[in-house]
Amino acid sequence: MLIEMGLITEDQLKESLAYQKEHGLRLGQALIEQKIISENQLIHALNVQLGIDYIDLSKTDISPEMSKFIPKNLAKKEQIVPVRVYKGNLYLAMADPLNFVALENARNISGKQIIPMIASRVAVDRSINLLYENVGAAEAMAQMREEAGIPEKAVEVPEITDSDQDSAPTIRLVNSIIERAFSEKCSDIHFEPTKTDMNIRMRIDGRLHKVMVIPQDLKDSVVSRIKVMSHMDIVERRIPQDGRIGMKLRGEELDMRVNTLPTIYGEKVCIRLLGRDAGMLNRKGIGMVFDEDNKKVDRLLANTSGVIMIVGPTGSGKSSTMFTLIHELLNEHTNLVTLEDPVEYNIDGATQVQINEKVGLTFASGLRAILRQDPDIIAVGEIRDGETAEIAMRAAITGHLVITTIHTEDAVSAVDRLKDMGVEPYLMAAGLRGVISQRLLRRVCPVCKEEYIPEPKMIEFSEIPPDPARIYYRGKGCDMCFNSGYKGRIGAFEILLMNDELRRVITHDGDKQDFTEAARRSGFGYVSMLENAHKLVDQGITTVEEICRTIAVTD
Repeated sequence: MLIEMGLITEDQLKESLAYQKEHGLRLGQALIEQKIISENQLIHALNVQLGIDYIDLSKTDISPEMSKFIPKNLAKKEQIVPVRVYKGNLYLAMADPLNFVALENARNISGKQIIPMIASRVAVDRSINLLYENVGAAEAMAQMREEAGIPEKAVEVPEITDSDQDSAPTIRLVNSIIERAFSEKCSDIHFEPTKTDMNIRMRIDGRLHKVMVIPQDLKDSVVSRIKVMSHMDIVERRIPQDGRIGMKLRGEELDMRVNTLPTIYGEKVCIRLLGRDAGMLNRKGIGMVFDEDNKKVDRLLANTSGVIMIVGPTGSGKSSTMFTLIHELLNEHTNLVTLEDPVEYNIDGATQVQINEKVGLTFASGLRAILRQDPDIIAVGEIRDGETAEIAMRAAITGHLVITTIHTEDAVSAVDRLKDMGVEPYLMAAGLRGVISQRLLRRVCPVCKEEYIPEPKMIEFSEIPPDPARIYYRGKGCDMCFNSGYKGRIGAFEILLMNDELRRVITHDGDKQDFTEAARRSGFGYVSMLENAHKLVDQGITTVEEICRTIAVTD
């Protein structure tokens, strides 16, 4: 059937049959793993062949009551998710509708006739996590109400099988929220008290999404549990507090930074999920995809002294880029010391120092101490004041390579920011080797990618040069991207390499325009961040709307 539909050739079929036999897969899965067909094409073929309906799980609300028909362990093992019950039939979404063992197990456990439906593997996996984690959260809230003597208002929660069954309900509720954030590849969890309840929002691919509401009478218990986990004072509610949580989830180490903030309706909590292993970072992973950008970074890393600055607003990926560069520079012959607040990634072979301002260990005092530790490379998590900036510059001109971050809009503005901090122009001119500025843009979902025509005002705002032959792409919305049209993020970079002319502009107190013009004459092929983003649009990696949303365009 696939051959008749023109999706594969006879040779590709023979190749996949051999691959199937070697790996013990179904033919469809073998074809997908070899990238001969897409999962959507397989779903369409099975739909035609078997007459089984397709279900878009991203647009389907599944009642928590469905979990009582299929236990969580069976759902995860067989990749099936119960969707609805109608006239004694249980409709079951599954990635492999030919898995007759799963169908028979589901029929025996549920006691109902099974109607299989086809869904993508990613959508089934996500729906399983959402269904059973939401049920776990609802069950935990119901038990919290019961233990506190609060009348139950919620609907009856079905009994589920869970490894945390014997844990206190508050613990299970908080753990279920963290587990969901982990599943969604979330960067931040926000617990936001309102006049009537507490909203739970998660930042996924740079955008906040509301995922849950905790009733008013339970929110204090949730906040207290988080404060206990992060070793905060649970009695103190009048001032902000900081803490950290370390836990193991699905075999992976998860490190979280926690902050509380007193508001008029109670304490707001923000949890930042941090990485553990800097060794997993690489240039492709941070989105550095253009050869000219990589060549400029290679030139920067060839320096044995000087300051390399990485700039951008909060959440633009500066730390990931910094640790990617550190990982490339680190070897057994190098003494690399980092100064961080907080320590976000564990780096094997590096000496990492955690800032503690309460005892006087600031960036400035820590940097002075590091200089007495015979360092080759120093990584300063962030330059926040003129004293730290000046020490970093002096360290650079005395033979050390310093990699650091600073909050500015673009590479050219970094020089103005250092001047505002009081750093002398001659120090900047002598110490600065280059500046990397960046933003994170959402990627177009590769599964539902389609051509479209953006609104003229969006093209105007993004400053893309007019070209009638240019083709624009966006994501239509599908199971893979959960109907958003975007999946993952990529970096837009602006890399500025210093030369003699740029140093003269700094020492003569030139303005931003002088600096930009000199950068374009530098011979290193200066490309602004906006121009870099335009190339991402040309290649169909991101959209015009993302440029307008993410990169500040000023006159």
